[in-house]
Amino acid sequence: MTINANTKIASLLKHNPDALDAIVSISPKFSKLRNPILRKVIAGRTSIAMASKLGGCSVDDFFNRLQPLGFEIDKAAVATDMDEEKKPVPEFLKNSQPGKIVELDVRPVIETGKDPLNVILQKVKALETGHILKIVNSFEPTPLMHLLGKQGFESHAEVISNELVHTYFYKKTDRPLAPEANGTAYSEGWDEMLGRFKGNIETVDVRALEMPLPMHRILEALKTLPAGKALFVYHKRIPVFLLPELEEQQFSYRIKEISDAEVHLLIYKD
Repeated sequence: MTINANTKIASLLKHNPDALDAIVSISPKFSKLRNPILRKVIAGRTSIAMASKLGGCSVDDFFNRLQPLGFEIDKAAVATDMDEEKKPVPEFLKNSQPGKIVELDVRPVIETGKDPLNVILQKVKALETGHILKIVNSFEPTPLMHLLGKQGFESHAEVISNELVHTYFYKKTDRPLAPEANGTAYSEGWDEMLGRFKGNIETVDVRALEMPLPMHRILEALKTLPAGKALFVYHKRIPVFLLPELEEQQFSYRIKEISDAEVHLLIYKD
């Protein structure tokens, strides 16, 4: 694999898992990549150039550690994302009042190896219209910004330092946080669809995974799902935040609740 300053960390890890130890050895700041949840969030959107800037090292430091692993180096490519323009402060933040900003520091939760999504969503659900939730974190939570953006929230990330990012979420309306999903509403035709794809079903079991890994695993499986096949998913709960993403990607689905702790999904394209 030929790499350059713009190669994403996720691509390195996918090509050679040993790249993880090599990268962590460059700077202690990269040790957070050992956390599988953070790795999913950070690695896919961070290039070598961006990581070197965050880690206080050089692009050549990456090249020197990765070349012995078999990576070919292209030093001619120019880094395209080293100097990102500072995002303008949105009006909702300019006009904000201290009493309408709710702060939540999720760094202690992440340091335990847990996903802070549930804690964040509890705060979001309790947020009043016109109020702002300020998330204190060590990185920009791009997936969360994308997710809440679909629910009508405005967001703005402010990089304070390499280890500190403030992200603001503004609740404009009283739109529900996520679609109300229940097994009954989406179970119609379950047996019919199961019979339609008999012999053409691939399975994935995400019951043992912590959030947000189930959603990542399902979406990854769908990327390689052959035409004419369906994906059968074993899950612990109805994945309400996955459903809008499936609809956006033009997937249809059926849901069958087996018990309080087990749900089956059948995902396919018509």
